[in-house]
Amino acid sequence: MIPAHLPERLAISLWDFSWYVRTGPGEPFEDLDAAFAKAVDLGYNAVRICAMPFLLFKSGVDTSELRLEPLGGDYGSRVRWYDLRKPTVIDAKAHLLDFFRAADRHGVSVIVSSWEYQQSPAFADDPAWYEALHAVDPDDRLTVLAEAQADLVDFLAEHDLAHTVALVEPHNEVQIGHLTAGLPGVEDAVVELQGRLEAGIAAFQARHPEVLCAPNYGGVPVGSLRGLPRNATALVFHPYVYGVLDDLIEEFGLRRPAADFDQEHAAAILRPDAPPIAEWALPEANAWKLKASIMQPTEIYVHDWCDPEQFDRWLYDHYGAHRIAMANRLRDWIDTAADHAARMGVPLVFGEGWVGYTPRDAHFEEGPVGAGLCRDAITHSVRVGAWGSMVCSNAAPQHAMWADEALQRECNELLRAVEGSRSRSRSR
Repeated sequence: MIPAHLPERLAISLWDFSWYVRTGPGEPFEDLDAAFAKAVDLGYNAVRICAMPFLLFKSGVDTSELRLEPLGGDYGSRVRWYDLRKPTVIDAKAHLLDFFRAADRHGVSVIVSSWEYQQSPAFADDPAWYEALHAVDPDDRLTVLAEAQADLVDFLAEHDLAHTVALVEPHNEVQIGHLTAGLPGVEDAVVELQGRLEAGIAAFQARHPEVLCAPNYGGVPVGSLRGLPRNATALVFHPYVYGVLDDLIEEFGLRRPAADFDQEHAAAILRPDAPPIAEWALPEANAWKLKASIMQPTEIYVHDWCDPEQFDRWLYDHYGAHRIAMANRLRDWIDTAADHAARMGVPLVFGEGWVGYTPRDAHFEEGPVGAGLCRDAITHSVRVGAWGSMVCSNAAPQHAMWADEALQRECNELLRAVEGSRSRSRSR
């Protein structure tokens, strides 16, 4: 059941952890009001964020002067989501309050999540946040996160802002990252995480039964959906269909160890001035940041040093063999997710998705193929009655696709076309 004060449909822009790490001069979230105003103008009525709940409410770290910075040197400087330009300092709790006040002023709902066991702490200037996270026993991490989210809702309620929360996720993509530590590894992580997730959701619901609480999964884990937490009050999935992008990743070994990287073969998609992979690493003092992130050094290297046009051209050259399979996977995953949401009687949200993780300066996602998948995904989302969906993961202020206003307006108009049906049905 969707609470009556929330929108009938969420048109979501993914602001992740960027809204607090990219706040310095010239960064996309330097002015939160301007960012929200542009989002509303483009047709969005919801944003999804890492609210750093563990850091603020459970870590014990002093966040009154939280120092945030790039990974180190130029490392990661051309990697999407990691391309922070300059260090910045924020009072983290005050900044959170500023964010929710701005959301309220602009009539935007917020999906509250956490990326803390994936990469958020990698942007801190010291490892205290990362170390506090990993000091928590793996069996307890989702419960501690859920309790931190409950603390956050309490904090917002103290400032009359709890109504801005659309739903809470204990964490982003729970089966991908450090939340799987200590699992037996006999079955898929989605199945083995079920108990931990149910405990976390129960802890949150004990304090805030009025707020929707959803597990969040990378992809739609077909074959493991028996592991969905039975006490979830919403479901969130990320249907990244990959297809041709999977082929590129496999062809050039982006997710293999650096020692297995074929430099000569990868020259087909690298810039001529790319250094050998062995010479591209974080400064030693910052080596802990890789442990605080889930990204492979090989993938960072290729994203940093690829020729974006050659990267895109490879995808276009090979897309034909994947066109039908990618379209079918998108449709089937969305249908499967909707079927399980209907079985459980809970709202369905697609919080990220469509093609996959591409370099910052690549434009396959907003080109004719990717844009077509965006339109198809919105059409499918509307068809299955999803409560929330988005143009695509790259349609946000920290990505170049933010400038493609026509596509965003078109998709958001289609997504929100049913608005008013709730009030109309009540008046009958």
